[in-house]
Amino acid sequence: MSVKVLMDQVAAYGVEMRRHFHSHPEASMKEYETQKRVMEELEKMGVECFKAGGTGVVGVIKGQAPGKTIGLRADMDALELTEESDVPYKSQNEGIMHGCGHDGHTAGLLSAAKILKSLEGEIKGTVKLLFQPGEETAKGAQALVDDGVVDDCDAVFGLHLWNDLEVGKISVEPGGRMASAGIFNIKIKGKGGHGSMPNQGVDAALVGAATLMNLQSIVSREISPLDPAVLSIGIFKSGTRFNVLPGEAYLEGTTRCFSMEVNDAFEEQIDRIVQNTAKAYRAEAVLDYSQLVLPTINDPELAKIARESVISILGEAGVAEVPKTTGGEDFSIFSKKAPTMFAFVGSKNTAKLDYYPHHHPKFDIDEDALKNAAGIYAQFALDFLNR
Repeated sequence: MSVKVLMDQVAAYGVEMRRHFHSHPEASMKEYETQKRVMEELEKMGVECFKAGGTGVVGVIKGQAPGKTIGLRADMDALELTEESDVPYKSQNEGIMHGCGHDGHTAGLLSAAKILKSLEGEIKGTVKLLFQPGEETAKGAQALVDDGVVDDCDAVFGLHLWNDLEVGKISVEPGGRMASAGIFNIKIKGKGGHGSMPNQGVDAALVGAATLMNLQSIVSREISPLDPAVLSIGIFKSGTRFNVLPGEAYLEGTTRCFSMEVNDAFEEQIDRIVQNTAKAYRAEAVLDYSQLVLPTINDPELAKIARESVISILGEAGVAEVPKTTGGEDFSIFSKKAPTMFAFVGSKNTAKLDYYPHHHPKFDIDEDALKNAAGIYAQFALDFLNR
C-alpha cells in the first residue's frame, strides 16, 4: 500500500495525538509526560524505543533488508506563553503553550511511525525516529548528538509546520533555509572620573559607542553583499549618573547568516574590532561569543529526493517555494554528523481559522497539515533508503 493512501488512514490518529500534546504542553528539557506518552504510543505499535537526550525519545524501525540509516526528527517542546485561544484542546498548563507547532511535529512523526511500521517489509535499512526535546532553548539537538544517537545516520530529515504557507504545500528547496544564531557579549573596562574632566579618565561609554558603530562594518565591508548576514546589538549599558564618567560598558548582540563560511568568520571579526577599538581609546575589552545554532542548510541531493517525495504524496502542485528565514533552528546541529534536509509543511488555511504567526498566543494550524507531515516523513525515509 502506498504512503499516499496510508497517510489518509492515520489522519484521525494524528489529530488525536496533536490535540493531546497541545492540551498538555511542557517547557524545553522538561518534556517528561510527553516523553512518556510518545514511548507508550511507539510501544503500542511494536516499535523499539528508548530515552535519549534527557527528555527525548528514539524509536527504531528496521527493514527486512540491510542498508542505510535515516533519522527523522520531530521537536516536542512548547513555549513559555499563555494561550489566548478558546479551543477544546486549549493548554491545561498555565503559562505554557504549543505556539510554534511542535505538537504537530510530534503527532506527525508518530503517525509516520504507524505508516513505516506497516511497510517495514519494504524498507531497506533502518529508520530512527528522533523525538527531540528543547528546540526552543537550542539544547535538545546537541543533547541527542552527545548521546550518540545520530552517529550511525547517513542523513537526517526534519520539518516545520509553517503558518506562512498554505496547507497542501511543502517547501524542500536546497541550500540555506534558516539562519545561524550566534550570541555575544562585550565587557569594556575604562577608567571612571568626573564628567567635567574626561581627560582624567577613559570613557567606557564612548568606547562602547565606537565599538557598536565599528561592528557594523563587518556586514557592510567584510562580508560579500551576495551573502545575507545580520549583526545586531540589542543591549548597551554604561554609566550611573549624568556627571560621572563611566568606567565600564556592556554590550550584547546576535549574528545571523546562511553560510558556514560567514558563520565561522564572525567570532574572529568581532574580536578583532572589539580589541582594536578598545586599544585605540586606551581601554580594555573582553568578548564572549557562543554559537546557539548553525545555519540550516539543505543538502542538494537530499533536496532532490525530497522533491520527488512531495510529488509522490501531493503531486506537482504540492511543491512550493518559501523564502529563507533569519529565524534559527537547532536541527542544524545534526549537520555536524550527517547531511540534512529540512522541509516547511504548509499549515495555513484562512477559510478554516484565523491566521496568527508562530509564537503568537492565538497560534493554531489547519490539522489537515498533520497527515501531510506524516506523509513526507514516511515517503522521504522510503525514498532515501530504497534508492
